[in-house]
Amino acid sequence: MIQRIAIIGLGTMGPGMAARLARGGLHVTAYDVAPAAIERARAMLATAEGVLDALGIAPPSAGAGTVHFTDDIGAAVSGADLIIENVPENIAIKADVYRAIDGLIASDTIVASDTSGIPITQLQAHISHPERMVGMHWSNPPHIIPMIEVIGGEKTAPQTVATIRELIRSIGLLPVVVKKDVPGFVENRVLYALLREAVDLVERGVIEPEDLDTCVSWGIGYKIAVVGPMALLDMAGLDIYKSVSSFLNADLSNRDDVAPMVLEKTGASKLGIKSGEGMFSYTPEQTKTLQAERARKLVAVRRILEGRE
Repeated sequence: MIQRIAIIGLGTMGPGMAARLARGGLHVTAYDVAPAAIERARAMLATAEGVLDALGIAPPSAGAGTVHFTDDIGAAVSGADLIIENVPENIAIKADVYRAIDGLIASDTIVASDTSGIPITQLQAHISHPERMVGMHWSNPPHIIPMIEVIGGEKTAPQTVATIRELIRSIGLLPVVVKKDVPGFVENRVLYALLREAVDLVERGVIEPEDLDTCVSWGIGYKIAVVGPMALLDMAGLDIYKSVSSFLNADLSNRDDVAPMVLEKTGASKLGIKSGEGMFSYTPEQTKTLQAERARKLVAVRRILEGRE
């Protein structure tokens, strides 16, 4: 039974993950190599806990869990039943983490990666007892989005997948088991297909970025939040899909490289909110309020989808 969890690497996801796991009654030790990241995570933890309060997510009857921060990786993993690796999307960096913890944990301790899309099978090559490694892909912001992908690699034991699936269910979240270890898993494959077409349409001058966002948010996004893609096929009619896709699929973007518009912006260090400019420009005041405003809206939408208006 999983009771103690170590999160290795905090970044933007770690504090929200820690807050949600603790609210589920679990005891979390959160580690990062950078003291500044730990201090930032402490502040983000309080914000995440406030959002969980707004969602009405109460701890189990046995009581709330705890979150403890440390810059000692040995202390972080000591006694952990589950380790969630949350370091940057680089196999070499992740492999260094696995080597660092390999001799510090029991052979049956589950090691989960929150990778956004690196195949778990590739990561298993860098750890002993690969049967205990699994993908546990949270969606950002992790304390608000209830869906978590669970991915087994070629050597992952079925029981490891089952254990993580049941853990997710036990704290009131929604596990989705990805049956094949494909790059990007499912959520990001669907998302990046949409983003590829969106960037292509803007780059070709078909639509302005603001109007594209309105089209997606208040068109397909609004609808898909209630009716998923497979159910939407049935709602529209497979005959209609067959007819439209017979000519539209051939005209959709199928590029397998990165769009020039994105390369130009990243080359100029226009990276988005983090740099003050990306597809849009952001003032310091907007940067401060945007995250809180989006969290407020996501909370409201989730409450409606769960029938808790």
